[in-house]
Amino acid sequence: MGAVVADDGPSGVKAPDGGWGWAVLFGCFIITGFSYAFPKAVSVFFKELIREFGIGYSDTAWISSILLAMLYGTGPLCSVCVNRFGCRPVMLVGGLFASMGMVIASFCTSIVQIYLTAGVITGLGLALNFQPSLIMLNRYFDKRRPLANGLSAAGSPVFLCALSPLGQILQHEYGWRGGFLILGGMLLNCCVCGALMRPLEPPKKAEATKEPAEKKVKKKLLDFSVFKDGGFVIYALAASIMVLGLFVPPVFVVSYAKDLGYQDTKAAFLLTILGFIDIFARPICGMVAGLKWVRPRCVYLFSFAMIFNGFTDLMGSMSVDYGGLVVFCIFFGISYGMVGALQFEVLMAIVGTQKFSSAIGLVLLAEAMAVLIGPPSAGKLLDATGRYMFVFIIAGIEVTTSALVLALGNFFCIKKKSEEPHTKEEAAEREELNKSENKTPEDVKVDSIEVEQFLKDEPEKNGEVVTNPETCV
Repeated sequence: MGAVVADDGPSGVKAPDGGWGWAVLFGCFIITGFSYAFPKAVSVFFKELIREFGIGYSDTAWISSILLAMLYGTGPLCSVCVNRFGCRPVMLVGGLFASMGMVIASFCTSIVQIYLTAGVITGLGLALNFQPSLIMLNRYFDKRRPLANGLSAAGSPVFLCALSPLGQILQHEYGWRGGFLILGGMLLNCCVCGALMRPLEPPKKAEATKEPAEKKVKKKLLDFSVFKDGGFVIYALAASIMVLGLFVPPVFVVSYAKDLGYQDTKAAFLLTILGFIDIFARPICGMVAGLKWVRPRCVYLFSFAMIFNGFTDLMGSMSVDYGGLVVFCIFFGISYGMVGALQFEVLMAIVGTQKFSSAIGLVLLAEAMAVLIGPPSAGKLLDATGRYMFVFIIAGIEVTTSALVLALGNFFCIKKKSEEPHTKEEAAEREELNKSENKTPEDVKVDSIEVEQFLKDEPEKNGEVVTNPETCV
C-alpha cells in the first residue's frame, strides 16, 4: 500500500532501469518496511504501557491508529513539500522526524504525550519518507517497474517478521522506554535511504518545460471530478468500510495470545508468521491478477480477497489456544496479502490512469478517517466485554460488508458503464482518429505529396531516429 503523488521529475529523462536504481530500490524497500510494519510491530509494547499508565486497550490502540492516519492522511502535504523542495531533502527531514518522535516518546510521562510523539511526529516522518520514495522508484524504473514495485512492497511483511520479535526482545531487556529509544535510533536509517535518492539530471530542453508540467500535475492532484464517477464513489465507500476492520486483528492478536497465558515471545511470533505468509501472498496474487482471463475481472478477485479476510476474522474469533491463532495468522496473511496486492490495481481500473493520482489521494484521506476510528473502537469493545471474540467478529463483519458493497456496486453500476474515454484529451484523440479514417482520396494525395517534398528537402535526416519525451520508450 502507498500514496501516489505528483511527480515533479524532469521530463525527457529516460529511466535507467538499473544502475543506481537498485540502490534507490533498496532504500524504498527499507522505507516501505518501516512505514507499514511499524504501526503493527509497536503493538508488542501495549501491555507494558497499560501497566505503566493504568489505561485500557482502547487508549493504547490509538497509537497505531494515529500512526496509520498520519501515513494515510498527509498525502497532499507530502506532495506540496516534494514539489517545493524535492524528494531527497523531504526524506532527510522525514527521517529526522520519525526518529525524534520515538526518542522523545521514551521520556514521556503520559499516554497523551506518546500520542503526540510516537503517533503524530513519527507518523509524519514516515509519511514524508514513503511517498517521495515511491516517486523516485518510478523515475528510476520503467520497463522493470512492476518488478521494482513488487520488491519494494515486500518490505512491509519482511520488516513485520523482524520488528515484532525484535520489539519483544527490546521490551524484555530494556523495558518499553529503552525499546522506544533504540527503535528511534533505527529509524535514523530513513535518512540514509533518503540520501540514496539521487535526482536524475534533466536535459537542457526539458528544463524549460518543467514548470508548466508541474502546474499541470498539481491541478490533477486537486481534481475532485472523480466523485462524478459512480465506480469511484463505490470503491471509496467500500475501502473506507474495509479499513475499519482490516488493521484490527494484527493490532490485537499479540495481546490475545498473552491473555490466553502464552509467553510474550511466543505471542509476538504470531506477527512473524503473518508477515512471512504475506511475503509470498503479495507477488503470487499479483501474478494471478495479471492473467489474461483474471485481469478484466480483478474487481471480483478483490472482493473475494476481502470476503476471505472477513471470513478469516470470524473463524479466528473462535480460537481458544495457540494452535488456533497460528492457523488464523496463516490464513489472515494470505488474505491480507491479496488485499494489499489488488486494492490500487482495482482503483486504477475504475478511474483510469489520467485521474489515478487524484483518486488515490482522496481515497487515502477517506481511509485515514476510518483507520483513526477502527482500532480504538475495537479497544473500547474489548474494555467493555473483556473478550477478544467480539473484537474479531466485528472486524470480520466490517471487511465482509465492504466486499459486498464493492461486488454488488460493481455488478449493478460499474459493469454497465459504457466504454467512454476518461478524459477530454482521450476524447479529442478519438475524434481526430475518426476524422483521419474518413479522409477523402484528395486529402490522402495531398498528404503524400507533402511527405515526399519533406524527404527531398531534408535527405540527411532520413533514417535518423529522433527521440523525445513523448515517443521514446
